[in-house]
Amino acid sequence: MRIEDYEPIVGKQIIDEFWLIAEKLKGKVIQNINSTAVGGGVAEILSRMVPLLQSLGVETKWDFIKGGEKFFWVTKKFHNALHGKPEEITQDMFDTFLDVSQQNIDEISIYGDIVFIHDPQPVALVKRRQALKNKWLWRCHIDVSNPNLKVWNFLRDFIVLYDAAVFSAPAFSMQLPIRQFLIAPSIDPLSEKNIELSQETIDSVLKKYGVPKDKPIITQVSRFDYLKDPLGVIDAFKMVRRYTKCRLVLAGGTATDDPESDKVLAEVREKAGKDPDIHILLVPSESDLEINALQRASTIIVQKSLKEGFGLTVSEALWKAKPVVASAVGGIPLQITHKYSGMLCHSIDGAAFAIKQLLHSPAYAKRLGENGRNHVKQNFLLTRHLKDYMLVFLSFEYSDDIVNL
Repeated sequence: MRIEDYEPIVGKQIIDEFWLIAEKLKGKVIQNINSTAVGGGVAEILSRMVPLLQSLGVETKWDFIKGGEKFFWVTKKFHNALHGKPEEITQDMFDTFLDVSQQNIDEISIYGDIVFIHDPQPVALVKRRQALKNKWLWRCHIDVSNPNLKVWNFLRDFIVLYDAAVFSAPAFSMQLPIRQFLIAPSIDPLSEKNIELSQETIDSVLKKYGVPKDKPIITQVSRFDYLKDPLGVIDAFKMVRRYTKCRLVLAGGTATDDPESDKVLAEVREKAGKDPDIHILLVPSESDLEINALQRASTIIVQKSLKEGFGLTVSEALWKAKPVVASAVGGIPLQITHKYSGMLCHSIDGAAFAIKQLLHSPAYAKRLGENGRNHVKQNFLLTRHLKDYMLVFLSFEYSDDIVNL
């Protein structure tokens, strides 16, 4: 991966700016730490971001904490609670989190001039900073606009020890005594998940997964998670099918730090039963080309999340100029302007109504998709994200007065 490869998409001026900023970061080591190398948007973004920073001459590394089944079960409960989902949070959960965190504090090597911690799982590593003279940045990738305060206040004791925090949207920003930056996530237009594909490739993927092309295809791509509401998607699809012939594809995988996903997948399969029009596809996390092909083969893309940190699958679909029906939660309204670059919904009935409208109005659906692609090009590509991060890194060196980026 080279930054020059993006010049045909964003232009030479943007690429030249990258080199100017990168030159000022020479000699600095950026150390990213999160909970998993695969599964979920954080790992996906880092897998593209780290090589690009390295190609610019910015020494960038990526490390992971160690967990275990009980730890990740606890952090999944925390994740749900931070999104506002009712969860019983016990002292034993906090003790488990602290015990495993201490093991990582004792064992993990901290060597970065800037230590970039992603999400709650590794947040306690900041306790190491007392003996170090580096800078610490915490990145919150989830929607904490209405968190369980018991969990948030527990994590906040660690967050306030950082030099700064990054949130994905203004609504997620919290009252903190440290600097905050607002940086939306992004997609990589040159990744296998987003590059142009031949019709032959698309057809071969459909054949591989046994999805016929005889009817319009409605697709949701998400890991199997209650907060992505795959069961609600099935309900909405069944409402639509009463009036229009169509197929449903629910495609996704599991993450090593999400022990709940296997249970969700089992419930989804049970609800789908033997319905020949519902295709439940367990797609391995490295199958980016297959996900790309499934999205490009689809007539409509759905993202019916109950809560959402940002929902990059929306930008992925819009980049492919697909009409999208998505819940008005988290960062999704930043990506979709209702009835201009997609359709926002607030319920199963609302999702079904929007899907029916788009199936019956293909010209309108096409126009929404085209508007959505232009919006993503201007706001949610990896190049903009990369520039934002580099400017944050520079802010630690050159300014103590920046509040927002």
